Formats: sequence, C-alpha cells, structure tokens
Amino acid sequence: MKTILEKKRNIPVICEVETLVVGGGTAGVPAAISSARSGKKTLLVEQLGFLGGTATAALVTPLMHSCIPGNPSTPLNREINQRLIDMGGGAKDANENDGWFDPLLLSFLLEEMALEAGVEILYHTFFADVIVKDGMLKGIIVENKGGRGAILAGCVIDATGDADIAFRAGCPVESGHPDTKENQPTSLRFEVCGIDLERFSRFVQSLGQKSETDPAFFHTAMVWEKSWPLEPVFRKAVEDGDLLERDGNYFQAFSIPGKPACLAFNCPEISPERDVTRPAYQSRVLSDGRRAILRLFRFMKKDFPGFEIAFLSRTAVLLGIRETRRIRGEYVLTGRDILSYKKFDDAVARSNYPVDIHGALDAYENVRRPDLPESERFFEIPYRCLVPKGIDNLLVAGRCLSADFVAQSTARIQPTCRALGEAAGIAAALCLDKEIPPRSLDGREVREIMRSRGAFL
Repeated sequence: MKTILEKKRNIPVICEVETLVVGGGTAGVPAAISSARSGKKTLLVEQLGFLGGTATAALVTPLMHSCIPGNPSTPLNREINQRLIDMGGGAKDANENDGWFDPLLLSFLLEEMALEAGVEILYHTFFADVIVKDGMLKGIIVENKGGRGAILAGCVIDATGDADIAFRAGCPVESGHPDTKENQPTSLRFEVCGIDLERFSRFVQSLGQKSETDPAFFHTAMVWEKSWPLEPVFRKAVEDGDLLERDGNYFQAFSIPGKPACLAFNCPEISPERDVTRPAYQSRVLSDGRRAILRLFRFMKKDFPGFEIAFLSRTAVLLGIRETRRIRGEYVLTGRDILSYKKFDDAVARSNYPVDIHGALDAYENVRRPDLPESERFFEIPYRCLVPKGIDNLLVAGRCLSADFVAQSTARIQPTCRALGEAAGIAAALCLDKEIPPRSLDGREVREIMRSRGAFL
C-alpha cells in the first residue's frame, strides 16, 4: 500500500467541555440531555445537520416493543415518546407500544429537548482522531467547514454506533458472527405517500392477513417461505421480471403517525458481509439499495391496490445498520445472559426483546428458557457494559455496547439504546463530580439515580 507523509501542524483547541458526546443518534441525544440536566457543560458532535441517527436519518420506525408487559422503560424514553405524541408525530397502539413515530418530527423534537437542557450542538462535524495521554482519553480531533480542530473534555461518551472513538483509542473490539465474522444485514429504508391505506388494508386482509391491518397502526411483511399472505404476489412479480428473487428476502411496512396516507418500509435488505463500516461497502450498498427501492416502488404501484397514485417521498440518508463493532468492556453481555433472564446489581436497562439475527441461525435460539413468572421474564444490562477496556475517561453507549453477537441482537433496539445513553450521561456527571474515571464508578449509583427518576430498574 502506498503512503504519504502528512505534514505536522498545530491544531487549535476549539472547545473545552465537561462532557463530550460524539454521535447525535439514538443513544447520543439521551446521553447529552442526561449530562446537561445533571448540570454539566455538554457538547454534542453530530456528522449530519439534524439529530436522531438511526431513527431519523435511517428512517427506522417504529420503536420495537421491549416484550415486557406494559412496555416499561426509562424516563427519557417515555418523555421523548409522550412529547412526540403531543406534537402529533407519535402514537400508542393497543399493545402498549408508544414508539410509533414520524422521523421528521422526531428530529425536531430531539433538537428542541437538547437545546432546552443546555446542550451545545456542533452539526456537520466529523470525528477524525483521538487525543490520548498516559492511557487517558483527553478529547478528540474533528473536521468540519472550519477546518481541523481539537475538543478537550472531562469525560467522553462514544455514541457513534460503530464504537469509532473506542476503536481509534485502541480499545479491544469485536465485530460480526464469531464463526463467519459477517455482520448482520443492512437495510436502506424509504417512505411512500399518497397511498389509500384503507384499500390496501382490505387487500392484505383478502389475502389472509388477520391482524395489524388497522390503517393507523398498519403492519405487513413478507419473507420467502414464511407463509406470509403477500408471498404469491411477490412470486408472480419475480416470474414476470418485475422483481429479483432477493427483493423478497425481507419486506416490511409500517404506518406513520401524522401521515395517514404514508408507509415506512424496512427494506430492501442487503446480504451480510464482513465489516460493513467499510466506505466502499456502504457506497456500493447505497447505490444498490436505491435501485432495489425503485423496483419495489414500481412493483407496488402496479400490483398493490391503493398504490395507484402513490409517490416515493423520501429515502434514508443513512444505511440501517444493525451491528458492526462491539467493545470489549468490563462485562460482556452474552446470549446465555439474555436467554436465562440474568439480573445485575448495576443494571441500567431491561428488556425481553428476542434474539433477532436476520437470516442467521444460532445455537442460542433453541436454548430452553427458565420457567419464571411473567413479571421476571426480562434480562438486564449492567453499567459495566458501557465501560471499555484499554482506555480511561470513556463511556460507550448504544448498539456498540460490550456484548457478544447474540446478545447484541437483542440489546440493539432503540428503547434500550436510549436507556444506555441516559445511563452514560448520568455516569459521566457522577465521574466528573467525584473526579474518578468511569471504571472506578460504582454502577449501582447510576441505577439508583435512574430508579429515583422513575426508571423500570
């Protein structure tokens, strides 16, 4: 590989803060709000021009249910969902899932909440490198239209989703299935509007779909050989040359609150590969995904009653990435922890979301679960999963937590990631107050603060 020698240069320090959160997505925004509400000078660095990450830029809607009766969660998650409902961009269904939302309005709300809390936001700014001295993360180097600059911080929270800060700082990370090293598939989501949802709902019911056909909370899906009612329609489209076989590997659609003639599509899905963080992979998949979106859109206009005057309204600006790097932290959550409903003294999140490895079978999926009362059927995630090995002064929140491949597939859903971000923000404030690194903090203190605020912990 050819190399060049980059000239040395003095980099200006553009900001010094108490808490620095890198990544304004599902975990990053709650982390920043939580830190700022704890009285800390907080800066949130985001590569795009709006907040929300996976939820708003990748159009991943709605939030998945925790699969715990009542769908309990943490205070910030509840506040976000309720305020969004009050704005007309959210809704709660009959299954107690209050996570149906409009991605555009969510981006507005998250910015409003961050600014209300006193968070400073730096948009269109990219993480470039870390500043490490004697095993301590002192800050980061960023790039934006103003050039290259340094940001120094008392505590840094990596909410990049890909553990970019931890990885660049030399923390041990893992990625992909333990045998194949492949990451879970990615998706490129899109929205279609101008749909007669009443008519389309009647159509899927006529094919045999028995549930979730209420246009306000509509859901339908199709995967080959899973007996979904739409499968014959997809099969004929493949035979007619309108679709490729791969277009039926995974198809899913949800209604959007506040948009009564629109559906959000969780597809096309792109086959798994190793290291989906590679720029060449992401560039190729974005182009490939857009071609697949056009095929699906033309097929739906032709073969789905109610789509006659529908139009493609938006496509995601970010890939829907389910899993990339995972840190190796002070504790590694495992698939057996998930399926045995393991509890922890320093737990900061709870869920019973199932193993969700798209297209990949795993031995854990057939493990017999303990026969516990329904009220105890959930697993917990300890604070130690947010503390990476190999570096001090860093917390990691979101889908890149310390977990194995199977456990990450259950912990990656947005309500859980929001809880991890909220916990990281509280932990950062405690560490700053105590003048200790995150590794020395007793996670039970974080849990107690979250409990006192109304968290289900």
